[in-house]
Amino acid sequence: MYYRTLGLSGLRVSAVGLGCMGMSHAYGAPADKREMAELLADAVEMGYTFFDTAEVYGTPDRPHDNEELLGKALRPFRDHIVIATKFGLTFDAPHAAGPHALIPDSQPTTIRRSVEDSLRRLYTDRIDLYYQHRIDPKVEPEEVAGVMADLIREGKILHWGISEANEEYLRRAHKVCPVTAVQNRYSMMARSHEELFPVLEELGIGFVAFSPLANGLLTDCYTADTKFDAATDYRASMPQFRRESFEQNRSLFALIGNLAEEHHATPSQIALAWMMNKRPWIVPIPGTRRLCRLKENIGAADIRLNAEQVQAIDAALVAMPMSEVFGGSPIKQ
Repeated sequence: MYYRTLGLSGLRVSAVGLGCMGMSHAYGAPADKREMAELLADAVEMGYTFFDTAEVYGTPDRPHDNEELLGKALRPFRDHIVIATKFGLTFDAPHAAGPHALIPDSQPTTIRRSVEDSLRRLYTDRIDLYYQHRIDPKVEPEEVAGVMADLIREGKILHWGISEANEEYLRRAHKVCPVTAVQNRYSMMARSHEELFPVLEELGIGFVAFSPLANGLLTDCYTADTKFDAATDYRASMPQFRRESFEQNRSLFALIGNLAEEHHATPSQIALAWMMNKRPWIVPIPGTRRLCRLKENIGAADIRLNAEQVQAIDAALVAMPMSEVFGGSPIKQ
């Protein structure tokens, strides 16, 4: 396994992390806990050291299911891994079919309560990387960063980050307490956050890419006939999985398929390698419930693309037609 450091923070993680949300939330009914515990142990054995969760990944009946799963399953490996979790978000109407509107809450009292609850559920005395899950327009970044600085001094968290950050918020927060990582949606189909890369380079901040395979579309595992359960699976309403989208994305699939053949790789590995070869501080966190995908994803770290190859892929992506892609749940003000 190859490793990367998130910016200038010194936080060293596996070059590919494991996004664990889908084990408990938004990708169908929660998976069997025993099977997921075995999968997490297999991931550690393979060399994964970076595991991503959040306090809100769960079901209406078990809203913190994912943290509880990781806490128990990863407890034997705690001193050898990096656990990232998140605060500052709840769901509107969680019993309804998703995607649910998001309600941000980064009040200092909420953060304090959340960190204690996450520490308890994760069976740990510190959180390695603690993200603000979404920006709260009612709380200034300096106030949030001040709480993070206090938590770091207290040893409750070691690093902090921001999910779905923008430049202004990031700069203001970073001045108060240095930010280790930004976690934003990023894939071949969702590239708007590339405009943030020069800022991350300047400030020495890492970039963690969630949904790096466009919620699974770029794996070449789905067709226009694939059906998802609207009650439990967000993909049932995602635009990239509509029947007409498969025709609209034909050029994209062909590009990835040709590159996969050229590099003796899979489509997923190409989609991940493309971003990893852009910057040494980019770490994708694809999710899976399957051992074969776990092995496949980690293999992307072995693929080398030079600057000219990456630029050629970028140019092709800009020029080709694509369908709309899911951009995240709405924020309820």
